[in-house]
Amino acid sequence: MSAAVSLTEAVLATLSAAEPAEKVRLTTVAAVNWRSGAIGALGTALPPDRPARPSRPLTLPPNKMPKRRLGGMDGKIAMLHALAHIELNAIDLACDMVARFAASALPRAFFDDWITVAEEEGRHFTGLESLLRDLGSHYGALPAHDGLWEAAQKTSDDLLARLAIVPMTLEARALDTAPATIARLREMGETAIVTVLNGILNDEIAHVATGVRWFDHLCKAADLDPARHYQAIVRAHFTKGLKAPFNRQARDHAGFPPAYYEPLADG
Repeated sequence: MSAAVSLTEAVLATLSAAEPAEKVRLTTVAAVNWRSGAIGALGTALPPDRPARPSRPLTLPPNKMPKRRLGGMDGKIAMLHALAHIELNAIDLACDMVARFAASALPRAFFDDWITVAEEEGRHFTGLESLLRDLGSHYGALPAHDGLWEAAQKTSDDLLARLAIVPMTLEARALDTAPATIARLREMGETAIVTVLNGILNDEIAHVATGVRWFDHLCKAADLDPARHYQAIVRAHFTKGLKAPFNRQARDHAGFPPAYYEPLADG
């Protein structure tokens, strides 16, 4: 990659890459070159409305997805495939964050954070894809849904909404559900899967923390109360509230105060 390429041009290449391995490679190169100074300019390359995707997996509406259970080989493959799809979307979501909001008056640290998140999501995808291949499967073998990118499209013109909905709500939900899944897999003796999922969970705590930190920063700059503004955004997008119980310990580690999300608990 030429040193003259801007960061937004670099992440645009990621968003335009259909094949997952190439998407991961380009993201890693962009992150390394940005940190080293080989890419010096932020630029203003606009992202596409939708990132490029491989021909598989088949995309279904969320309510048409087959139900999956963890037990047995098929259940493990289905779980890993669903997680790999989430991580592939997460690469694009972080790259879209960089490009879509590059024209905003944001410090370099914002872009440092999100290109690092994109790089880490790429590592997550690669680890999950490797586990799938160990089980005789691969990414694309099963259908997947488009819920994450739909959330991105709904928040494409509002950075505070993007931060509230993607890292602080959708990614934070994974902090609530992952520990029980990991515990079940540990009981099943799935050491390799547990190791990968524990690594992902630790990174996702940091990703939620990144979302909270920038949401608070931007709210305070706009003289908004962060907790109240978060609640207003979430209520507009999730009319039934947020599914409890919450993983208070992981959310605390992410610097995510319960005063933000507990008033939104369903039921």
